[in-house]
Amino acid sequence: MTVPTGTGTGADTGPRPIWQRAALWIGGFVAMLYGIEAADTVLPADLDAAGVEPRTADGLWGILFAPILHADWAHLTANTVPALVLGFLVLLSGIGRGIAATVIVWVVAGLGTWLVAGSGETHIGASSLIFGWLTYLIVRGVFTRKAGQILLGVVVLFLYGGMLWGVLPSEPWISWEGHLFGALGGILAAWLLSADARRARRAGAAAPVLPR
Repeated sequence: MTVPTGTGTGADTGPRPIWQRAALWIGGFVAMLYGIEAADTVLPADLDAAGVEPRTADGLWGILFAPILHADWAHLTANTVPALVLGFLVLLSGIGRGIAATVIVWVVAGLGTWLVAGSGETHIGASSLIFGWLTYLIVRGVFTRKAGQILLGVVVLFLYGGMLWGVLPSEPWISWEGHLFGALGGILAAWLLSADARRARRAGAAAPVLPR
C-alpha cells in the first residue's frame, strides 16, 4: 500500500531540533557507559584490562576502549554529569562537528597517554574526553571569533575551569596524563574545526571595499 505524499498518516514533520539530537546522542553515549560497566560487573572477564597500557603493543588497543571503561560505579558516576553537560554543549553546534571533535580528543588523549605515561599502568575513564570537551568549548571562540561561542567559553570556564588542575600530577590512581592529552586534544580539535571560520574571516578581510 502506498500513501500519496503529504496526505494520510506519516506526514514528514522534519528533522528534530539540534538540541534534541544532541541530547539523544550524549544521552545514548552515557547510557552505553552504564551498560558497559554493568557488563564488567557481572562478566568473569576484567574489561578494565583493555585500557591504555603505555608503550605495549596490546596497550595500543586501549586507545579505542579506554574512554568507555571505568574502574567502578563511583568512577563512572563522578564522570556522568560533566560528560552529559559538556558533551551536550559540544554537540549543540552540530552533530557531525561534535563527533569530529570527540574523535580528535579520543585519539590524541589515548596516543599521548600511551607514549608518556608510566609503565605498568592501565589508564581508563571518560575523563579524557571530558577534559577535551572542556578545553574545546573554552578556546573554540578564540579561533572562530564568534561572540556566542566566546561567551559560552567564558561560562564553561567559570563553571568547570577548576577541573583543569587535573592535568597536573596528583594522586597515583588518577590518570593526569589522560587529562592532559585530552585537554590538548580539545585545543587541537577547536583549531582544526575552526578552519572554515578562519578562512571566511581572512577572505572577508581581503575583500576590496568598493565605493558607494
